[in-house]
Amino acid sequence: MSVGLIVLVIVLGGSLAAGLTWRQRNGVMRAPRRPAASRRAGESQAGGLPPESGLTPETGLRSEPGLRQGGTESAVSGPAITSAELGVPLGPKATLVQFSSAFCAPCRATRRVLTEVAGMTDGVAHVEIDAESRLDLVRSLDVRRTPTVFVLGPDGQIAKQASGQPRKADVIAALGEVT
Repeated sequence: MSVGLIVLVIVLGGSLAAGLTWRQRNGVMRAPRRPAASRRAGESQAGGLPPESGLTPETGLRSEPGLRQGGTESAVSGPAITSAELGVPLGPKATLVQFSSAFCAPCRATRRVLTEVAGMTDGVAHVEIDAESRLDLVRSLDVRRTPTVFVLGPDGQIAKQASGQPRKADVIAALGEVT
């Protein structure tokens, strides 16, 4: 009986810790992470990519539509997205790109926040992309859930990203770093 109680306490404690960590990170704007394609098995420790991977060594991105080739990736900015890939022009100062899905309740709230921020900030565009219809971008940008928000600079470089519903103040702060 006491062993079962100990196991129960450990499982509950672990679940609580995981839940609190997830809640703390949900919707937080952070520097872009490397796309999943560049972290695949077979990648050497030095960061080299196997030739059969179809990835470019400079960026670790696929050479298929979805991301501009020859882009650079740093701690400040990630890969770039072109206006052709989005289907709309980029904002002169910044672009807020939101990946959504049809039955996502936080996506609707995120849409309201991003539309409001884009409306109150000159030169900022808001683009909403249906994740189900743009699987090429979803895969190349490593979008794992909806909503996912990317803050792009005027050249399409990804400056910040958030998985989950971001707070309005965080979006404004991320735009302040870009513009």
